[in-house]
Amino acid sequence: MTRKDFIVNTCALCASATGMAALLGSCTLSHYISGTLNKDGLILSRDEFKIMQKGNTAYRSFIIVRNDALKFPVCVYRINDTEYSALWMQCTHQGAELQASGDVLQCPAHGSEFNNRGHIRSGPANTSLRTFPVTISNNELFIDLRK
Repeated sequence: MTRKDFIVNTCALCASATGMAALLGSCTLSHYISGTLNKDGLILSRDEFKIMQKGNTAYRSFIIVRNDALKFPVCVYRINDTEYSALWMQCTHQGAELQASGDVLQCPAHGSEFNNRGHIRSGPANTSLRTFPVTISNNELFIDLRK
């Protein structure tokens, strides 16, 4: 292979890989909301999980509640229509803000991973995430931040 062929082939491969990464990334974009914060917790609509796709309803696996009054965001996972998991997005190892990726929360600082219920998948963290009780009333979720 000549140098020119190598460069042309490598650039084509990089361009297609970059395009594929962008395409796949668009399927899993995080959905951020601020929710309604009251003295006891957060209120959000279950409709925030809905996505309309070609006339059908699909559901996001999680949303991230980012509110200026909170030091860290809260990731809310939709386990099924009647079960949700709310997790404080602060790593229990050294306090970095976690990143959501599918059913996993990852720490960008040292690589700890937590599942969608806040349990450790891999360290160096050795404590599960702070979780909050979630109750459903009509079409709203209430995340009790007092506990």
